[in-house]
Amino acid sequence: MGNQLTDVAPNAPLFPSFQSLHVVVIGLDSAGKTSLLYRLKLQEFVETVPTKGFNMEWIKLPMGNIKTNTTMFQVWDVGGQEKVRPLWKSYTRKTDGLVFVVDAAETERMEEAKLELHKITCSAENHGVPILILANKQDLGGAMAAPEVEKILALHEMRSSTLHHTQGCSAFNGQGLQPGLEKLYEMILKRKKILRHNKEKR
Repeated sequence: MGNQLTDVAPNAPLFPSFQSLHVVVIGLDSAGKTSLLYRLKLQEFVETVPTKGFNMEWIKLPMGNIKTNTTMFQVWDVGGQEKVRPLWKSYTRKTDGLVFVVDAAETERMEEAKLELHKITCSAENHGVPILILANKQDLGGAMAAPEVEKILALHEMRSSTLHHTQGCSAFNGQGLQPGLEKLYEMILKRKKILRHNKEKR
């Protein structure tokens, strides 16, 4: 865990797009990104230390109406410290989907999270990339519910071409992660279909 950042950013086309999806997990430090990653990978809660660089895991999850169908996700978890955030764009380039994690129990940092979220989604490289906002730490008292988080983060101000969904979740008990990832999967497929259709029209 916690590999150091390098000058070479991950490149999505390293794997067959028809059987695996490239997803980048970002958000402020201490939002619970790495704990969510290993909850998905190991199906258990893992105490983690702040990520100084990145973590990457291949995660196979059941997706779609037929639960025997599985999809492989290549998930990059990138550190959220302020000095690292300018490097997020190197990891989100050419990604299939973004996951932005917020600590729903830490209301005083929501404005900071909002600024970083809109900054990364407004960049040219991420135009139209579907984004799943995970309102983490729902197991804690006082945590904001998904609709409240969605309002505070001003998701209505995003480009109409950016598909997004807000899901309450908990890295501690796994609540909300599967439905959140299923929604991201649906949004990614929808965008791929739109891009293919636009390409055929040219």
